[in-house]
Amino acid sequence: MTTNIPRLPECGVARFLAVLEGPWATLVVRELLPGKRRFSELRDALPGISPHTLTSRLRRFEAYGIVTRSVHAEVPPRVEYELTPLGQQLRTVLDAMAQWGESVQDPHLHGPAALAEKNAD
Repeated sequence: MTTNIPRLPECGVARFLAVLEGPWATLVVRELLPGKRRFSELRDALPGISPHTLTSRLRRFEAYGIVTRSVHAEVPPRVEYELTPLGQQLRTVLDAMAQWGESVQDPHLHGPAALAEKNAD
């Protein structure tokens, strides 16, 4: 077993949070849902993510069996990342997160501060 990957907790919710920890984890999964992607494609799709962070997330997901890494013997070598069937199961989770997130009102647009700003005009 990989030494830098911690043991997972018993609780399913805690386990989910441990595997998908960090601000970029779910977004990396989101970008892999449509199919295979190269590292540069993932980096371009996630403005602001550092190569180190992306590499770290992909290695972590590979260790947990969420992502596979395929190296093609070409010059230069082509490396592709793809969700495993376990990783594809996250689609329903991310769909539910997106639906819930869209229902939350932005306080800058709908809260008391927005109303006060609108009334000040």
